This record gives sequence, C-alpha cells and structure tokens, in this order.
Amino acid sequence: MCFVSAGAVGPSEPCLKTLIFTTMYRDNLKGAAFWKSPRKAITLLGMSGVGKTTLASRLPRQTWFHYSGDYRIGTRYLDEPILDNVKREAMRVPFLAELLRTDSIYLCHNISVHNLKPIASFLGMIGNRELGGLSVDEFKRRQSLHREAEINAMLDVRSFIAKGHDTYGYPHFLNDAGGSLCELDEPGVLEQLAEDTLIVYLKPSDAMLSQIIERSLQEPKPMYYQNQFLDRVLPQYLEEQGLSKPEEIVPDDYFRWMFPRLVEHRLPRYQEIADRFGVVLDATRIDDIHSETEFLELICDALE
Repeated sequence: MCFVSAGAVGPSEPCLKTLIFTTMYRDNLKGAAFWKSPRKAITLLGMSGVGKTTLASRLPRQTWFHYSGDYRIGTRYLDEPILDNVKREAMRVPFLAELLRTDSIYLCHNISVHNLKPIASFLGMIGNRELGGLSVDEFKRRQSLHREAEINAMLDVRSFIAKGHDTYGYPHFLNDAGGSLCELDEPGVLEQLAEDTLIVYLKPSDAMLSQIIERSLQEPKPMYYQNQFLDRVLPQYLEEQGLSKPEEIVPDDYFRWMFPRLVEHRLPRYQEIADRFGVVLDATRIDDIHSETEFLELICDALE
C-alpha cells in the first residue's frame, strides 16, 4: 500500500477520463458490479479514532494505494506553517536561537501516517499562554489555514487516483479522510469525492462512541472545527466556568468540555453525507475484518 509524499501532484493535474463520472460513483456501481470492478476507489468517512487507518492497514499493500488526507495536509499544505511555528518556539531559547540564526542547525518535522502530532501541535488550543494556549484570533488563523489545506488535500484525491494507477500500478485506491471532512462546507469538495470514489461512513455504536470520547478526554488533542461552532460554544464555557476572557482558560479543561459537544455536532453531518453520497458500515465490524474479501463483502451488502 502506497503513502503519498510531500512533493506529489497537485489539484491542477489531469486525471484519467475513465475515472470521472457524470453521476455519483455509488450510483454507477451496485453490489456485484462493484465486486467485479477492476479499479475500486473508496473514501473512508468518520470521526478520529473510529478505525479508518486501522482498516486501511488491513487491505493488501500490493494492490491498494493508501492516500492519507491528514498526511497530505501536513507534508504539502501546512509544511511551512508547521515548521515556522516550531522555529518560533525554538527562538525563545537563546542557545537554539543563535544556532538557527547562523544556520548551524535546521529543524524538520517527522510526520507519518501514524504520527500526525506536528499538525496537532500547530493547531493548538485556546487558552492561557503560559499553559500553551492561543488567543482566539491566532487559533482561528490556524484553523483557517487547516481548512484551506484540507480542502486542497481532498481535491487532490482525483489526481492521486490517476497517479496511483498510472505511475505506481495500483489498481485500487483508498482515501483515508480526516475526521473534520464533515466540517468543510466547501461547494464541490464532497461532490467531487462522490464522483470519483465510493464514500463509506464508518458509523460507531453508542458503546464505541463512548470509548472514543473517553480516550480523547484522557489525551486532549488539538483539532479543526468550524468558527461557527467555536463562536457558539466558547461563550457558553466562559459563562459556565465564571471566566471573564478566553486568556483565563486552561486549554485541556476547555477541550474536555468541548469535545463531547463537537461529537454531537458532527454525527448528523456524517450521516447526511452518507445519505447523500455513500453507504454506511457498522464501525464495530472493523475488528472482524482481516482480509480484503471481508471488507468488500460488507460494502457490497451496503450497496444493495
């Protein structure tokens, strides 16, 4: 299974004409037709922690091109802002500042499909600066950069489908999309994904949802979400906690309060995308999937 690289093709490059459908991918291939298709293209949709990357890792590496949306964001579209952020922090240390000024050292990130912490550290969380927090304006600036990067990464899927086949010889393609895909609200992004791939929503059970929330509360992690959501919940948090301004917020405490509300905000969005463009798979079945055949059987059942 191939992972995309930082210098790969961008959204302006052409795609194979045979991959562009005038209607949704879902409506072109039903059940048995999808099973027999010599070239399959899938977008995995769902919240972080539901098992998208785990599922991707269980498909044959020899025949499936694995496109990680988050990896593409970090290595292509947020590469420079991430490094600039690291350099700003390093410049606070006199010893490192002198070495950087004289080009005696250089800094680079080590983003991988399984290590996306540099992206999270760039996004940051609102709150007290002394506790690692950001101002609301700076937080929104970084969120805006991430939104633009994610839009471009999803539009890149079209050209990477062609690249995976024409350059690397992979017959099948898997788009491991980020959990914030449902937040973009950018005209044309979902429509293009639906033309080129089958969107598969990995829907968690209530028990799995509780486990995902519990894990996130134990290890708060910065993430992208809409300004409209932030503008709605932030005043609520300040009022409930008796705080007069965001600079008084303890970042991790705010995340623990905010995250269950973000999940509630996202779930109907995932479902709406699946209803319009894709199919739904029970995410609890992922642990039972150990082969490509088992995965495709579930998808065919959902298509029927």
